[in-house]
Amino acid sequence: MLDFAAQPNVLLRSSLSKEVHLPKRFFQSILLCLMLAMSMPAAMAAAPNAAAPAAETPTDNLGRETPRSAVAGLIGALAELDYDRAAQYFDVPDPANNRQQLAVATQARTFHAMLDDSGSLKPFAALSNQETGKLDDELDADKEDIGEVTLQEKKIPIVMTRSADGEPRIWRISKETLSQISAAARRVPVPAAPAENEVLIGGAPLKDWATLLGLGVAIFGGLWLLSVVLVVGTRRLLSDPAASSPFRFFEAALPPFSLLVGVFVFYNWADQLPVSIVARQTLLRYTGIVTAIAVVWFSLRLVDGIADLAITRMQRHQRRQVVSVIILVRRAVKFLLLAFSVIAILDTFGIDVTTGIAALGIGGIALALGAQKTVENLVGSVTLIADRPLQVGDFVKVGDVVGTVEDVGIRSTRIRTGERTVVTVPNGDLSARQIENYADRDRFLFNPIIAIAYSTPSAKLREAISIVQQIISGNVNMAEGGRARLGNISDRSFNIEVFSYINVKEFDTQVIVREELLLNIYEQLEAAGIELAFPTQTVVYLSKNPEEGEQAEKAPVLMRP
Repeated sequence: MLDFAAQPNVLLRSSLSKEVHLPKRFFQSILLCLMLAMSMPAAMAAAPNAAAPAAETPTDNLGRETPRSAVAGLIGALAELDYDRAAQYFDVPDPANNRQQLAVATQARTFHAMLDDSGSLKPFAALSNQETGKLDDELDADKEDIGEVTLQEKKIPIVMTRSADGEPRIWRISKETLSQISAAARRVPVPAAPAENEVLIGGAPLKDWATLLGLGVAIFGGLWLLSVVLVVGTRRLLSDPAASSPFRFFEAALPPFSLLVGVFVFYNWADQLPVSIVARQTLLRYTGIVTAIAVVWFSLRLVDGIADLAITRMQRHQRRQVVSVIILVRRAVKFLLLAFSVIAILDTFGIDVTTGIAALGIGGIALALGAQKTVENLVGSVTLIADRPLQVGDFVKVGDVVGTVEDVGIRSTRIRTGERTVVTVPNGDLSARQIENYADRDRFLFNPIIAIAYSTPSAKLREAISIVQQIISGNVNMAEGGRARLGNISDRSFNIEVFSYINVKEFDTQVIVREELLLNIYEQLEAAGIELAFPTQTVVYLSKNPEEGEQAEKAPVLMRP
């Protein structure tokens, strides 16, 4: 026999304990006695109230604290054909004698027969599991709609009310509902109660179980066959089904979707069948498990389909770091979906998961605090993906590290330096550093300094400036606006400063252009007889002639370092 009653077991206990430690020394005892004697009058004038232990929260033996537990308890009593206990879920006065007890039991039996014939109750998951019931419906705060009974094509709502006094406050079928059903029952023949010699399983006739199970097999089996036919037919219409992303998603999502549709169809049809309310509520309650599985199954296939599509696009654009984040997000979403399914299944079995969810939340906070660096790196990864300061293959400078980006992962980024070593930088630190990306340059600066020797005449110096300017202006790879000017006269040379841009994006190309420019400048200056300066130093030696007593100056000597 199935027992649907969810008996809450909430017990608050408190105890007060006091310990008095007596002083050991004699003068401390005397001092304590004097203080007690001085405070005695005040204590007698205002006697303190003794701290009473906290009262234990009473519980209802029939589990009528919430609408859900009350309906489950009522179904359990009807399943056992215990109409005396079922009558206790009615808002009627307690019977004072056997006659009144028989009357309320008969009323419960009649109510059972009406539910079997033309009544329906809301599914287990749709009933409120809060002591206050649903507060967002159109009913009063102490009323809850749990179903309906149809008599002479008139629907009579089944309403529960919460007791206004007493502890605990319990939910029972309202007096108005009972009176309406009794008044309608007088005008129509009351359906017969289940026969005593009928084979009962779990409080319901065997034929009713067979009817509902047969309906479920027909619905789910028919939809499964329909999904198979649709998949096979669509595959034959396509020339290459394996290469079609929409078809792969359709083939993967159709089975869970058909299961979800079957659940809704079963809910609607099973609720209309004139079968035992016990069998109906039992199957509809545990069909919620199938509903959770179907929803999670379909959601998992949907997440996989979206993730695969996004990964394909990111791989096509060579954005490997985005692929890593998509994989991480997909795993996180799948974990949340599976956790949701477990919670839904436990809730269907009447297990209170509120405490468990709170514990998981506290544990998640503790885990996040203990893994701050990991979370920081994950946030840094998201920042790098959103801002895109670097990509795989870019030549960058991060702090003191200069090299080519080889991989941008979830936790860190790897950079290959010029010495062929690999430097791993955590993404949390990388996102907070200054990143210089050489790969995003649209042109390269050409800014050499041409040093002309001091021995060069002014006319030749002007000719040198003109030669450099013509070479820069005449090269097709140079951007407009380049200039060459005498920028400085240093202690060793005349410095011609060049400021221009090589109008190419590739590093290897600009190296070739830079080499060509420098060679042309040197060749034309050499052809014009203009000498480039080199670091020189003039040393003058002074010596004293011992015969003449005069100083003689030697010729200056030009020395090269």
